[in-house]
Amino acid sequence: MVYYYMHSNEGDPYVMSIYFAVLVFILGLLVGSFLNVCIFRIPLRQSVVTTPSHCGACGKRIRSHDLIPVLSYLLLGGKCRFCGEKISLRYPMVELLNAAAYLLIYQACGLSIQFMGFSLLASSLIVIAFIDYDHKIIPDGVVLLLIGAGVIYSVFARDITWLDRLIGFFAASLPLYLILLLSKGGVGGGDIKLMAAVGIYLGWKLTLLSLLIGAVLGSIVAVILLIMKRKTRKDEIPFGPALAVGIMAAALYGNRLLDWYLGLL
Repeated sequence: MVYYYMHSNEGDPYVMSIYFAVLVFILGLLVGSFLNVCIFRIPLRQSVVTTPSHCGACGKRIRSHDLIPVLSYLLLGGKCRFCGEKISLRYPMVELLNAAAYLLIYQACGLSIQFMGFSLLASSLIVIAFIDYDHKIIPDGVVLLLIGAGVIYSVFARDITWLDRLIGFFAASLPLYLILLLSKGGVGGGDIKLMAAVGIYLGWKLTLLSLLIGAVLGSIVAVILLIMKRKTRKDEIPFGPALAVGIMAAALYGNRLLDWYLGLL
């Protein structure tokens, strides 16, 4: 049926674009389900591959038909089939967030090397953002994965030069490291490593832009939390989520933003 649909509409670019967008969205949901496993288990140093999915409350193994992204959550009414414990709304949210990110990347890049590289980047950033929010750490394993993926991506993607990527490795990470030394804790080591990895992906211009966007967004969120008295000046506010947004904004729309800004000058 899928074969018939594709070939019966292969002359219609609009229909084919919608078809691939649906496939990309489904792929994003499926990967998002795995990201939930990573977010929960990585801080606990548990395997994300070998250990079967199970209920965190009763320990019962989750059946395969209860692992369908978003749909299973709705059919189960947001509760465990066995013990009735509520399932966090975060699970479908992460799945939908990853699917939405894949759609935005597909819209910006089409089915290309960039789509593959940026999809891995986006999924890694989602894991980093939620773990940093919960535990105030950025796992070295995820950052190392990004560095390795960035190097491989650089071999196939010719959008910028190797020199740009090499400079990008230090462009944001080195200033953040200096801030860490001078402020004695004003920035986390995980943030420094993350921006080094991003530099390989995006090059120095977009890496600095992503840091700027992340810093502005993080400052706005911090001010709002202070005004609402959800945080005090002594509380540590994780920078990872703001950086993640800044990085993806720069990756997908950074060149347009830079062209617009330079046009103003």
